[in-house]
Amino acid sequence: MTTSDTGTRDVDTLIRYAVENGIARILIDAPTQGNALAGDMRDRLADRFVEASEDLNVRVVILRGAGAKHFCTGAALGGAQRPTPPKPEGAPERASGDAARLIRTGWQRLIGSILDCEKPVIAAVNGTAAGGGAQLALACDLVVLADNAKYIEVFVRRGIMPDAGGCYLLPRLVGLHRAKELMFLGEDCDASTAERIGLANRVVPADELDSATEELATKFLTLPTRAIALTKRLTNRSFESSREQSFDDEALFQELITGTADCQEGLAAFAERRSPEFRGW
Repeated sequence: MTTSDTGTRDVDTLIRYAVENGIARILIDAPTQGNALAGDMRDRLADRFVEASEDLNVRVVILRGAGAKHFCTGAALGGAQRPTPPKPEGAPERASGDAARLIRTGWQRLIGSILDCEKPVIAAVNGTAAGGGAQLALACDLVVLADNAKYIEVFVRRGIMPDAGGCYLLPRLVGLHRAKELMFLGEDCDASTAERIGLANRVVPADELDSATEELATKFLTLPTRAIALTKRLTNRSFESSREQSFDDEALFQELITGTADCQEGLAAFAERRSPEFRGW
């Protein structure tokens, strides 16, 4: 999406965010541009995941693309950019390190905001998830795919390597050989293949995507949100941690959990032989 396509714009009309009945719904609303993310959209999306982490009203997050064709097709041009300090006289337009910094504070920050979100994030993939858009879905905790959706690690088609954490995420999800095939060849990965190799939790008819995602999200409204947050954190770190470190983290996290109201409720409910009523903290 270029600036000329949208003119002066309110980015909140392109990254829609609403919280209702414990569910935060985030919609990338730029279907005529393939739901590609310009810089300001990308940054606002990252901010929303941070906001969802902090909001005790939120128990689960749903991320979706508008329309029926595209979930997100990666990066787009345009949008307001972060201001940068004035350059001294004679300095180059782009200095060594500038491009790498843009990557770190751009798409890598966005992917990190999903991985670090303290609430479970469900991707409702309604269509093509390409480039950074594929990584956007893969960073989510659970993925529901429409049966006409597909992933494309499109980078090799452009003569570049994957960004947005693709080389980190894919091997952890499907193993080295399958990840290399997807990234080296850049071929379409349809919904049935995605489910078979572990890139989707559910594949449903396109007209059932929203209802299936809502049904899954609703399960989290009665679960202990903080316990899930620390389970997510420990699991996401498992590939980098030694056994000793993972076991140590587990012990510390368990101690933290015992101080939560939901843990006390869970223990009381067990002793009283009733169903627990978890509140999310």
